[in-house]
Amino acid sequence: MKKRATLLGTLLVSIMLVVSACGSNGNAETNKNAGTNNSTNTPAEATEPPAEAKDVTLSLRHTQIKETSKTRLKILEDVVAKTQEENKGLTFKLEGIDEIVNRDQKLKAEMAAGNPPDIFEVFGGADLNLYVKANRMLDLTPIIEELGIKDKFASLDEFTIDGKVYGLPFGGYSEAIFYNKKIFSELGLEIPTTWAQLLDVSEKIKAAGYTPFGLAAKDGWVNGMLWNTVMERNVGIDAFSKVVSGEAKWTDENFVKGFASYAELVNKDYFTKGALGLAYADQGAQLLSGKAAMVFTGTWDANRFSGDEAGELKGQIGYFAFPSIDGGAGDQTSINASYSNGFGFSANLNEDQVAAAKKFIANFYTEEVQKRTLVEDKLLPSMKLSDLSGVDPLTTEILTVMANASTSWKAYDAIVQPAVGADVNVGIQELIGKVSTPEKVAEKIQASQDKANAAK
Repeated sequence: MKKRATLLGTLLVSIMLVVSACGSNGNAETNKNAGTNNSTNTPAEATEPPAEAKDVTLSLRHTQIKETSKTRLKILEDVVAKTQEENKGLTFKLEGIDEIVNRDQKLKAEMAAGNPPDIFEVFGGADLNLYVKANRMLDLTPIIEELGIKDKFASLDEFTIDGKVYGLPFGGYSEAIFYNKKIFSELGLEIPTTWAQLLDVSEKIKAAGYTPFGLAAKDGWVNGMLWNTVMERNVGIDAFSKVVSGEAKWTDENFVKGFASYAELVNKDYFTKGALGLAYADQGAQLLSGKAAMVFTGTWDANRFSGDEAGELKGQIGYFAFPSIDGGAGDQTSINASYSNGFGFSANLNEDQVAAAKKFIANFYTEEVQKRTLVEDKLLPSMKLSDLSGVDPLTTEILTVMANASTSWKAYDAIVQPAVGADVNVGIQELIGKVSTPEKVAEKIQASQDKANAAK
């Protein structure tokens, strides 16, 4: 989720420690006879010993279970270890789970039952709205105000509802095209800036025996990334909110054009053959193996594309913004970039657990940790950094693309209702499988939208 000058702001987090001490009455005789009461010569009331550390346990669910997520997990584990060391009696119980299972199945069921983990990864936007309405989320506003970090984030928009903050993003992202510079150089290709140029480049790549766009379409959300930007170019991001309010319909002319534009890429065979049977990890592998010249994905894959897995292509993967579509109603130089992945906290936490959660927040949301995630994991920081030294060339390209974007916007599935978003994903898969048409897909999604809007 998920613009860019804000990344260069200064982060100055200070925590005030207030130390109180028992005062003296300044009487010399009292000082000389410390430990006695002057009038009765009986032992003075003893000072209370410091309170023993309370045993507090917090469950913490994360989704950093893949090989490519090892660095991010290590950073989280380091913060947990530091927080436990500083707070005797505090124990975190970490649970790793697949991101899709967590978002679409387990967390939804737990929220319905009222028993989510104490701390958990959550998406802002539509998902969060449902959980807040059900009173499942802890209001973090007073905590981040006390810690002095509320204004240190690049954006809290997707975690803010009615002026209150219910989650904290741990990183940002943008979505655009990663490409193989060797293939582009070999074929004498320039980075396309228009839809017509993109089609021309794709045709030349296909003719040379490469796959223009690597795609793994088994998981619906993967297909939604490229489709989302194609659709935004055609309709404008505000149109997604208008279908939720009922002011627009998926069957409107510009929406159908958006589906048709995506279908054009499918029908020209610019995607990987058999993509519907491939899991997400295979998509990046197609780019790194040299089979595909381009892949549309999020910057969370930058670590993979610039790391050891890149092999001979290390340093040869670049990043460019999606081209403009002539006649489209959207912002043609905008980018899907947001801060929608973060940590949420259960409203069920007791007073001691809230105090412990505050300690975790204070240690996790710092410039030091954010800089580590940027440099070591290539995850765009969710907080403003004063130091961008040590950033690798691919990340520099990403930051440049984001800085040059006219505007940024959040993904469709953070705007439309979850049920509608799921049906969008199915509709895109039907287009990829060539078993439906843009018009029919639009009609089915509108039927889903009507149902979701009526349920409001």
